[in-house]
Amino acid sequence: MTIQWPLVKAIVLLTASNVFMTFAWYAHLRDMKAKPWWMAAVFSWGIAFFEYMLQVPANRIGSTALTLPQLKILQEVITLTVFVPFLLIYMKQPFKWDFVWAGLCLCGAVFFIFRK
Repeated sequence: MTIQWPLVKAIVLLTASNVFMTFAWYAHLRDMKAKPWWMAAVFSWGIAFFEYMLQVPANRIGSTALTLPQLKILQEVITLTVFVPFLLIYMKQPFKWDFVWAGLCLCGAVFFIFRK
């Protein structure tokens, strides 16, 4: 089996992109609750810039190895993979078995979108 470097690069870039995206979307809920919403929006836009600087090349590279539906499902799997640790560690939310069940549902999506 040969390594598909465009796919590896896309996964690494999408993972890094998702870290920025998750912080842009949700970190203000912990760190800026007392601030006006527009300050949180400006803060989030600043983080989102870096997310897009990784996400756009990731999708361009990924599209050379995957179909668009495969790329989207990959993105969703990475999103959940990044979000759950963020939720548990950064937001200090309790673990729920629903995270596991949601992950299994995504495994089903991966199966159907990647099968030949």
